[in-house]
Amino acid sequence: MAIQKVLLVDDSKTELHHLSEILHKRGYHVRTAENGDEAMRRLAEEKPDLILMDVVMPGQNGFQLTRAITRDPRFADVPVIMCTSKNQETDKVWGMRQGARDYIVKPVNADELVAKIKAFD
Repeated sequence: MAIQKVLLVDDSKTELHHLSEILHKRGYHVRTAENGDEAMRRLAEEKPDLILMDVVMPGQNGFQLTRAITRDPRFADVPVIMCTSKNQETDKVWGMRQGARDYIVKPVNADELVAKIKAFD
C-alpha cells in the first residue's frame, strides 16, 4: 500500500508548516492537527496512511495518543512515526513500546523523513 495521506500531529504551527512543505513537495496529501482531540477528530473524518506524531503537546502527549491510536482496531494498521525533539534512547524505546513503528528527531532531515515514510510503502 503506497503512503499518500499523512496526518501531522504537532502543537507547533512552525513545525506543521515546515513538515507540510517537505511532504507536499514530494506529493503527499497532508492533514494537520495541533493536539490529541483534533487528531482524533481528523482520524474519524478520514483514515490516513501514516501519522507523524510529536511527543510534547498540551493535554494528551504524543506517547499517550500513539498508544490510544495503535490500540484502536480501526487504526491499528496505520503506522505512527514519532517526530520529536526528545532524543534520548529511553524516549525512543518508550515511543516504540506505545506502538510507534519508527522515530525521528527534530530538526527533521527531509531526506531521512521521506526514507522512513517510503519504508512503509
